[in-house]
Amino acid sequence: MTDHRIPTARLGDGGPEVGVQGLGCMGMSFAYGPTDTDASRPTLERALELGVTLYDTADAYGAGENERFLAPFFKAHRDEVVVATKFALSIPPDDPTRRIVRNDAPYVREAVEASLRRLDLDVIDLLYMHRRDVNVPIEETVGVMAELVREGKVKHLGLSEVTGDELRAAQAVHPIAAVQSEWSLFSRDIEAGVVPAARALGVALVPYSPLGRGFLTGSFADAEQDLTDDDFRRQQPRYTGDNAAANAALLAPVRTVAEAHGATLAQIALAWVQQRARVHGLPVVPIPGTRKPARVAENAAATGIVLTQDELSLLEPIAQKVAGDRYADMTFTSAGRE
Repeated sequence: MTDHRIPTARLGDGGPEVGVQGLGCMGMSFAYGPTDTDASRPTLERALELGVTLYDTADAYGAGENERFLAPFFKAHRDEVVVATKFALSIPPDDPTRRIVRNDAPYVREAVEASLRRLDLDVIDLLYMHRRDVNVPIEETVGVMAELVREGKVKHLGLSEVTGDELRAAQAVHPIAAVQSEWSLFSRDIEAGVVPAARALGVALVPYSPLGRGFLTGSFADAEQDLTDDDFRRQQPRYTGDNAAANAALLAPVRTVAEAHGATLAQIALAWVQQRARVHGLPVVPIPGTRKPARVAENAAATGIVLTQDELSLLEPIAQKVAGDRYADMTFTSAGRE
């Protein structure tokens, strides 16, 4: 591992320049079992020391708690960080366990104002539409997002889990800096339509869950057996039961490559995602999440690993063999609409 600062990449033709690896902050206060915000704060600082400048959150992460948690760090380092947050997953007051996808203009404005208050910011650097409501034309949603840019409340726009056609329609309304979608050794569906569209339009890819929500690191083998009852991964089909057992066997070639590099499974999985930039010819800035400073350093070191063609060929078949979908309901993903 290294303490050298990681390289940078630009998000979109006119977007911000960021470290070539970002930090997904969701798990610091939401979704992955018991949280420890005191332990997570040093992780934010360590990431910045290593050149990680893109910090990713969303209003739905802990019903705004993740944004509130990050606010002091952002304020202390405002000129050094790029703050990315998202809207679209509305939480009904009578049922905090539910999420309703909303893309209508009044809701977008309401959500952004609420995020600005929680983040204690005057402007959001990168605003994503978190999920797509197919009942609202994407041109309408991006139109109000563009208004927020003109009003100085948002700097750059992003989309999450959109199809290639949806990206093209959005780009016709306002420049899109980044598309955030799941992309990893286990999840490659976006390569069919989304990645070629992004490359053609000059849009960056920001892969979330590049470590397969931890499964690719070998940190757990079966979500139902190894993780706490409140862990979101217990709801994902590929990480439980027979699917989990089948998918654990797919890590064998990752271990082989890791041993050759003296690296961890996580570093090889991240190196593979980082190398998608060269393979597909577009900026790729994955956002692995962690609560531990040591893991941030481990992840950042993966940016210096270059996999050989033989190693890439060894890893190539993995995704086609994965058992189970990445969500129980795939209709809210780009793959569910392509």
